[in-house]
Amino acid sequence: MIIVSGSLYVDADERDAYVKDCVSVVEQARESPGCLDFVIAADPIEVDRINVYERWDSDENLMRFRGSGPSSEQRTQIRDASVAKYRISATEDP
Repeated sequence: MIIVSGSLYVDADERDAYVKDCVSVVEQARESPGCLDFVIAADPIEVDRINVYERWDSDENLMRFRGSGPSSEQRTQIRDASVAKYRISATEDP
């Protein structure tokens, strides 16, 4: 299993519009083969932070969906980002 998780930072006054513009991406991801979960959401505390969480069954399905990444307009809005890919070998109930 692959998890992609982290934070994007945009100008505070653009954050909600950025998240709204990502709704179609979230819908497309959730319909893609191998997508187990996909969320892009406004952080409840930091007004300029967007949280990213993706869970995929394989690198192949992640890369098939990923393509070229965010649009050029979205890329220009991102001031900073810290996102990493994690390879999970086992899961268990909490």
